[in-house]
Amino acid sequence: MKPYKNSLIVGKFAPLHKGHQLLIDTALAQSEQVYIFAYSNPEILGCEPEKCHRWLTTLYPQCKVFVITPEFLRFHFSHLGRFELPLNAEEAGVHRRFCAFLWEHLAQKPLDAVFTSEDYGEGFVEELNRYFALHQPQPEVKHVLVDLQRLQVPISGTQVRADPHAHRDFLAPEVYRDFVQRVCFLGGESTGKSTLSSRMAAELHTLVVPEYGRTLWEEQQGHLGFEDMLKIAKFHVQQEEKRAGQANRFLFSDTSPLTTWMYSHFYFGQADPELSALRHRPYDFTFLCAPDFPFVQDGTRAGEAFRWKQHHWYMELLQQLAIPYTLLTGTLEERIQKVVEVLV
Repeated sequence: MKPYKNSLIVGKFAPLHKGHQLLIDTALAQSEQVYIFAYSNPEILGCEPEKCHRWLTTLYPQCKVFVITPEFLRFHFSHLGRFELPLNAEEAGVHRRFCAFLWEHLAQKPLDAVFTSEDYGEGFVEELNRYFALHQPQPEVKHVLVDLQRLQVPISGTQVRADPHAHRDFLAPEVYRDFVQRVCFLGGESTGKSTLSSRMAAELHTLVVPEYGRTLWEEQQGHLGFEDMLKIAKFHVQQEEKRAGQANRFLFSDTSPLTTWMYSHFYFGQADPELSALRHRPYDFTFLCAPDFPFVQDGTRAGEAFRWKQHHWYMELLQQLAIPYTLLTGTLEERIQKVVEVLV
C-alpha cells in the first residue's frame, strides 16, 4: 500500500527535464495516482503546450496529465463563467487558488499530497487546504519536498532553455529531439546529397538519416510497387524521429517524403493520400544540390537528362509549397562550406 492515493504536481515543464522526472518518479513511487497540471502564460518559446503534453504523456502515460491553456479553460469551464489563465507574473495566491479550482473540478476527489522541489511548497499546500475547507471539505493535504537543493539533479529549466544542447544530458531523448534542428538535402540522381549529408554529420558530430528508398530498392532487387512508396516515406519519418533524440544539435536527412511523393507520381501517376500529406513534413533547413558536376552512372540511375528534369521538379515544387531552400553549387568542399555558413 502506497502512502498516498491521489497526488498532484504543478509546473511549467519548460522543458521537461530530469529534475522534473525525479519529482514525478518520486510521486509515482509513493502514490496510487499522480495528477500533473502544466501551464504557462505567456507560453515559452520552444516549450509550447502541445510539446509539453507530448513529453509528459509519452514518458508518463500512467499519470493523469492536464496541460492548461485558454482553449482548455473555455472547453471545460465555459458553463461556469469566464476563466482566465493566470499570468506567470501574478502573485502566488492567484496561482494556488487556480490550481485548487482545477483540482476541484477536474479530479473531483480528495487530494492527499502535493509533491514539489520548491521552497514555496508549504505555502502552496496551506492555500490548498484553506480553499478545500471552504469549497470541498476533505482531509488535510500533505506536502512532500523532493531535492530542494538540486543535489540529485543539478539543473533548472532556465539553464536548459539558455542552451539545451549543452545540457542535453539532463533531457530525455523524447524531449531533446524537439530542440534538434532538422536539415534536409534534396537533389536529383548523382548530385552528391548522400555524400554531403554523411560528411556534414561527421563534421558536426551528429547523425544522418540515409535514403531508405535506395535500400529497399536493392533489397527487392530493383522492384518497387505503388504500396512501397508510402512504406518508404513512413519508414524515413520513423528513422528521423528515432535518431533526433540521439543527435547533436542537428539531424541531417538524405532526402525527404517529398522525394518519394515525386517518384510515386513519376512511376505510378498517383500518390497515396497519406504520402501526399507527408510531403509537407517541415524541416528547419532545406538544401537543394545542383546538378553542376559530371554525372556518375552507377548502373541504377536513369541518366543525365533525368537528373536535370528532377532538378527542375524540385525547384518548382519548393516554390509551389513555399519552402525556403538554399541552392548548393560547386565542389563538395564548397558545398560543405556553404552549409556550415547557413547552419552555424
